[in-house]
Amino acid sequence: MRLPPEDRGPSPRTGYTRAHWEAAADALLAAVEAHATPDRALYHLPGDRQSWSGRLSDGLEGYARTLLLAAFRGDETVLQRYAEGLAAGVSGVWPRVEDRSQPLVEAASVALALRLTRPLLWDRLDDGVRQRAAAWLSDALTAEPWPSNWELFPVTVGGFLAEVGHEPEAAHRAVDRGLARIEEWYAGDGWYTDGDGRKYDYYNGWALHLYPVLHAWLAGDEKLLDLYGGRLERHLADYARLFGGDGAPLHQGRSLTYRFASAAPLWLGALVGRTPLPPGETRRLASGALRYFLDRGAVDGRGLLTLGWHGPDPAVLQGYSGPASPYWASKGFLGLLLPAEHEVWTAAEEPGPAERADAVTPIAPANWLVQSTRSDGVVRLHNHGSEDVRWDPYYTRLGYSTVTRPAASYDNSVFLDGDPGRTDIVPLGVGPGWAASRHTAASGARVTSAVLVRGAVEVRAFRVEGAAPGTPVRVTGWAAEDGMRAELLPAVGLDEALSGVTAEQAALFVAVSRLTGTADPEPLAETVTVTAHGDRDLTVVWSGGPGLRVRWAGSAVEVEPAAPA
Repeated sequence: MRLPPEDRGPSPRTGYTRAHWEAAADALLAAVEAHATPDRALYHLPGDRQSWSGRLSDGLEGYARTLLLAAFRGDETVLQRYAEGLAAGVSGVWPRVEDRSQPLVEAASVALALRLTRPLLWDRLDDGVRQRAAAWLSDALTAEPWPSNWELFPVTVGGFLAEVGHEPEAAHRAVDRGLARIEEWYAGDGWYTDGDGRKYDYYNGWALHLYPVLHAWLAGDEKLLDLYGGRLERHLADYARLFGGDGAPLHQGRSLTYRFASAAPLWLGALVGRTPLPPGETRRLASGALRYFLDRGAVDGRGLLTLGWHGPDPAVLQGYSGPASPYWASKGFLGLLLPAEHEVWTAAEEPGPAERADAVTPIAPANWLVQSTRSDGVVRLHNHGSEDVRWDPYYTRLGYSTVTRPAASYDNSVFLDGDPGRTDIVPLGVGPGWAASRHTAASGARVTSAVLVRGAVEVRAFRVEGAAPGTPVRVTGWAAEDGMRAELLPAVGLDEALSGVTAEQAALFVAVSRLTGTADPEPLAETVTVTAHGDRDLTVVWSGGPGLRVRWAGSAVEVEPAAPA
């Protein structure tokens, strides 16, 4: 991908300006054009992989997701190509939108793109094409979505169809129904779960905030915009902390192949004027994410986005991931809706949170603890509240970061009798420098966990009860990569191999962990003193700093200050 030379004047952190975003969008759009069918209704990208929805649906996905990129770019010549594809698609080429079908997802991208570019695309179509397109989209108004962020796809279609006067009553019902549904999942402080349960990840920003805020903004509904914009603004205060100093988003959650879609909520806050971030910080974080992936092989030699994280990586894919799935990264180009003279493009870049100072940030709704260090720009997430409906390494590990990925060897886990399972996670609180939770192992034993952090150091404590006496226990830490250094030392109940065994009643196991990119850190054993008082009481005193006392009281965990040693 050919981009303009770096411009370190306005962009001292990334070297990227609006010109780089435009060039990247143009290059991505040019590369996919070669894979369009002659009528331009489908984009069949190369590769052996096919999603579980089949080749026809995958071809529609290629059209819809790259149309969204074209809409953000706003190039009339490119949009004309997509107008031709739309005319063919709604004339019998595209699959129908049905209950819980992938075309429902793509219909939302088509509708949003048409709404954003109405004077350039929709208003120039023949009336017959408009009628057929509206009819194809209208199936999304009544199609049953999966109970997740999918509820917002009928909202997005309904908003567009109501605007153009097609089945307005049904369109408004679809909007109201979807918005009411996500209200059930709002957990406070700017965070949603992605459906029932406790599924927290980047879908918060690029779906659960993106669609309602854009709908309210495009509809000119100030009341809705106050509601959803206010939630977005609160969310961004936490969200900005989930990017590393190298630009990397947090490696946690599903659908990670969407990559720099993670920039979308950052731009969105600036677009609607609801963000706590200075303009230069917004651009720094967004451009950092784009550059992070472009520098690491996200685009192959043909100019196509690969199925993976850096380069190809099947570990981050799901059954619904087809050849064109990565092009939901198009959402990251939302910032191109902002005019070139907007301050988010003209302000000098400012450092992001991970670059400014060491920080430990509790995120109460998710029961997460975010730990970042300025010296290496690493962001670590301690997960004591998020899990999917199934065991998933991207949801259920104890820790995630911007510089590591879940390892096949089960990093950041506690094993009971060889089983690393962690289900039925129950949050037990999060506060300044600590987080706690309880989970159930496959054997039925309960593990009550607490993590305490300072700088790059972590104390991980596990109280195991309900396991047969003598049950083997093993604790793992970070799986280091990319020049990082991972350390794990036993502190209580564990031997040098980080293994131990359970007792008659309950047993306490504690390890000291560190993930760092600092070349010569202080010896880990000298950073903290850990003292156990039976199996329910633990004192942690940081070297040269404060102490904390952790008590296991029934099913609760209590954390309070302790006097320095």
